[in-house]
Amino acid sequence: MLKSPFPYFTLGTIVRGFGRGSKELGCPTANLDETTVENLPTAIDEGVYYGWAQLLTKTNHEIYKMVTSIGTNPFYNNEKKTIETHIMNEFTNDFYGEQLKIVLLGKIRPMKTFQNLNELTSAIQQDITAANCELNSNRCRQYLNHSFFKK
Repeated sequence: MLKSPFPYFTLGTIVRGFGRGSKELGCPTANLDETTVENLPTAIDEGVYYGWAQLLTKTNHEIYKMVTSIGTNPFYNNEKKTIETHIMNEFTNDFYGEQLKIVLLGKIRPMKTFQNLNELTSAIQQDITAANCELNSNRCRQYLNHSFFKK
């Protein structure tokens, strides 16, 4: 029997992405640095995941619901694998250079391509709805008190 890769805990630095999340997709993301991507275990394949994120800034250590895309984003024909985390909260500023802790708790769907931008944005909204539903469960909420998120 295969051992589940979940929960998977990691910490990364937020770097500039392709600039599509907010502008083109209406879904801003925090893109994690290449080292964090390279350190992913092989058991976590390309796909969309749900979990918790903690943004570590001077004034904020809150924990938020999140959806994370891991992969090459075939709709955009990317060659490099990325980790792009959509924190389910409204922020007024960018966080480039800040640290982000995430815990992946489960997979929503595999990475796939789409016929057009409308299909992609619709899938993203479905992913957010699915993540929100999963994260409301006691199984997921128990991680809000995990030592990983302590200062």
